Amino acid sequence: MFKSRTVLMLFFALAMGLSAAWLARGWAVDRLATPTEENGVPVVVAALQIPFGKKLEASDLRVSTMPKSMVPAGAYREPAEIESTVAMSTIYPGEVIMREKVAAFSGGSALSAVIAPNKRAVTVRVNDVIGVAGFLMPGNRVDVVAAVPVGNRRYQSRTLLENVKVLAVDQSASPEKDKPVIVRAVTLELSSADAEDLVKATQEGVVQLALRNPLDDGIRPEPEPEPVKEEIVAKAPVAKPAPRRVVVTSSNVTIIRGTEVSTSRVSM
Repeated sequence: MFKSRTVLMLFFALAMGLSAAWLARGWAVDRLATPTEENGVPVVVAALQIPFGKKLEASDLRVSTMPKSMVPAGAYREPAEIESTVAMSTIYPGEVIMREKVAAFSGGSALSAVIAPNKRAVTVRVNDVIGVAGFLMPGNRVDVVAAVPVGNRRYQSRTLLENVKVLAVDQSASPEKDKPVIVRAVTLELSSADAEDLVKATQEGVVQLALRNPLDDGIRPEPEPEPVKEEIVAKAPVAKPAPRRVVVTSSNVTIIRGTEVSTSRVSM
């Protein structure tokens, strides 16, 4: 009796263990296995490092696969969609090509495709001092300080432009440099009005570029206009009326006393 009960308990425990193992296996498969429909979703990634401003070619791209849930919005599925576009920033090997990372290219220089809407590319001649000792790179932000002569060896300086983007240095638009390089020209991204002010400043005097911290995007507030002073108009003195002349008139009065007649002069 005792032996049969022991065997029954062993069979019961074995059945419970097998049931638990089967349930655990099903749970693990549901949690860890990738659904069939998420396998093999094509995504275009960079085959090598693509510098800023470079025109993308087929050799720069490759197709990778990843689960559908991991594909970011804006990713490309076919390399043909990206060919002949221009990189808006540096794209690293294996990085998914996003739509905001590239710009359409319709001809001309590749630099023209990365200029922001309503902006212009203006080149300024620099030297080792004006060019911040060669530490300027594409993508940096600078201020433009203008100095205008006002007399014999005297200059008046002011900050002409603030937080201006550097598009290129010399003929390079790639920011991948690890040491300073002395350049002769710097291309800035400006609005039409700012471009006119910069050209005028270079003709009237000299300009100096001031490198900004990339995290500093502050702009100095515009100076408040000076209050308009009311003009004080001197009033003409009011002439006093001339005193009236008193005209003294006189007349004769005849006095008759009986038979005597006399005449007297009386003032009026």
